[in-house]
Amino acid sequence: MTFERNLEKYAELAVKTGINLQEGQELVVRAPIAAIDLVRKITKIAYQTGAKQVYYDWYDHELMLTRLLYAPEEALREYPSWEAEGQEELAKRGAGFLIIKTPELDLLKDVDPERIALDNKTTSEALHRSREYRMADKVSWNIIAFPTEKWAKKVFPDLDAKEALDKLWETVFKMTRADREDPVKAWEEHQKTLDEKLTYLNTKKYKKLHYKAPGTDLTIEFPDGYLWAGGAAPNEKGTMFFPNIPTEEVYTLPLKTGVNGTVASTKPLNYSGTLIEGITMTFKDGRIVDFHAESGLEVLKRLIETDEGSHYLGEVALVPHNSPISESGLIFYNTLFDENASCHLAIGAAYPKCIEGGTEKTRDELDRLGVNKSITHVDFMIGSAELDIDGITESGEREPVLRKGLWAF
Repeated sequence: MTFERNLEKYAELAVKTGINLQEGQELVVRAPIAAIDLVRKITKIAYQTGAKQVYYDWYDHELMLTRLLYAPEEALREYPSWEAEGQEELAKRGAGFLIIKTPELDLLKDVDPERIALDNKTTSEALHRSREYRMADKVSWNIIAFPTEKWAKKVFPDLDAKEALDKLWETVFKMTRADREDPVKAWEEHQKTLDEKLTYLNTKKYKKLHYKAPGTDLTIEFPDGYLWAGGAAPNEKGTMFFPNIPTEEVYTLPLKTGVNGTVASTKPLNYSGTLIEGITMTFKDGRIVDFHAESGLEVLKRLIETDEGSHYLGEVALVPHNSPISESGLIFYNTLFDENASCHLAIGAAYPKCIEGGTEKTRDELDRLGVNKSITHVDFMIGSAELDIDGITESGEREPVLRKGLWAF
């Protein structure tokens, strides 16, 4: 009974806090077919909340694998125009987009990395217009996770399948605050904590951050008028929503050409069904000029080579090492959770909202301000208990921001 009640609260959290669905609004749910019970609860709550219509975009990892293994190459170069146009039309109408994810976990280990890269690029190019609505927060969007036995066994390898799945659900409910008496209120309180950090950083307006840790010596410069964001955000109608549940980060964008030095990852990156571990990257004037990975190197190479913008960073995020997800001591192999246990950076597109007036500026104006553009956006984790970050002021003075992975203010 407790599980069913928590699942109900999880669904309610996604609709009422994640999307903050409004009367008469449309909702698009993208979900794995395994999540049907959760989607049924979401649908009921959405209509009870006043949804005009709920649409579904189902997917299945095994079918994705079959297509990548056996479909002709020309199929990987095409994306249904009706689907791309439909997503864009729904975004124009102000629909909310709820995305339910479960990691693919070595699904594509036997697939040619070139086919994976081709398919990812085709999809990204086809959907980039609708995704721009989300990147600019013009519409409400939210990402949550759905546990499966395969994922649970990866996180809890010493438990049998059922025990592992039960444990993962318990952990997800805890990390998303869905197990609280009133999860919606709990998220309102959590936002207050994030706002304290945002206010401090947006008042300081450091010109640069300097990262130091084993394998990391990196300086990141910021453009004029940059802004820190985190937690809830307003869509273009002023309705507040949470893009990610859970979320423990505050983030901004770097100056595209202002990143210099070397950085080492501290957690695996599960990207398109391939685990990329032991990542190191070297930057010069913002561009990735050298990189390595202990595993998944070919997939990382093709990610970086997606387009011109994927050679640069689009996001800088700070997460204290004592966040609830970090203190769990778990590696989730799921960026939605792992990025909220660790400071991270993102290859690719920047969020226009992270610069003053950014969501109203043209692409040319954003380019001149040093806001990176790409059809991809992929986070990788670099935080640890050994990470120190200094804020460097306009006059060159240094102030502690993180010490041993913890807030220093």
